[in-house]
Amino acid sequence: MQTNAVILTGPRALKVDSLQLTPPGDGDLVVEITHSGISTGTEKLFWSGAMPPFPGMGYPLVPGYESAGEVVEAAPGSSFKVGDHVFVPGANCYDGARGLFGGAAQRLVTSADRVARIDAGMGPEGALLALAATARHAMAGIDKAVPDLIVGHGVLGRLLARLTVAAGAKPPTVWEIDAGRATGTMGYEVIHPDADERRDYRSIYDASGNAGLIDQLVTRIAKGGEIVLAGFYTEKLAFTFPPAFMKEARFRVAAEWTRDDLTATRQLIEAGALSLAGLITHTRPAADAEAAYATAFDDPGCLKMILDWKGHA
Repeated sequence: MQTNAVILTGPRALKVDSLQLTPPGDGDLVVEITHSGISTGTEKLFWSGAMPPFPGMGYPLVPGYESAGEVVEAAPGSSFKVGDHVFVPGANCYDGARGLFGGAAQRLVTSADRVARIDAGMGPEGALLALAATARHAMAGIDKAVPDLIVGHGVLGRLLARLTVAAGAKPPTVWEIDAGRATGTMGYEVIHPDADERRDYRSIYDASGNAGLIDQLVTRIAKGGEIVLAGFYTEKLAFTFPPAFMKEARFRVAAEWTRDDLTATRQLIEAGALSLAGLITHTRPAADAEAAYATAFDDPGCLKMILDWKGHA
């Protein structure tokens, strides 16, 4: 069984080509992917060659961990059936390419316990489930405070803000320096950091991935306040100690989502409490993947690029 997939053969070297799939085993599903998202965090680092050493990394690589599609084969006892629509957080099922993420393919094989059933009506927004679950994971749990300041109004920043509003908490302030990204709010305010004089935030969530902001953020927290590192940072993180000492600053690293986050986020979406509307700004046929990746990484007006695999030859 073969598939067409996006293949990174090296930094800035990308193509869509045919790969052999490993045969499905007990408990596996074969999924026909309809849409896959391009991550401007980890995928950009692999594409540019800037990714720090990471377990399982190397080229050639099939990227992608944001995919949605339809089950076309289901193992007995898997609890899934042909025709189910599912979210797939990647797959490792390729002969001749690494599947560290592995979701950017027309067809893939994956264990049934990795996927999540979604409503067919979600369409391309179904590929955003992992990002929404990542935002939920950063906020949910014991001793975690919802953000009252979010840095960055990209997709992750918007999801953090929407989840805060959905939780019934006070709407957060969001910082954004790009005027083009300041639009699309849902019950919260987006301002330029220079226009914000506040110095008593209890919980700041940085969704920018900018390691150089930490000292500035320390000056903005209340005594004992927390800075949550919700982005992905390629540079070594450091901060000036005396201001952090005076503030008794706390730092927390937000990791990737868990299965519980995925389930809870899906329930919020299905209940209408969390909207994914307006997050996808660009869609391109999978055959145009090379241009799509360049746009996703180089165009600041692109919040989320989706590859459309339907009808790919």
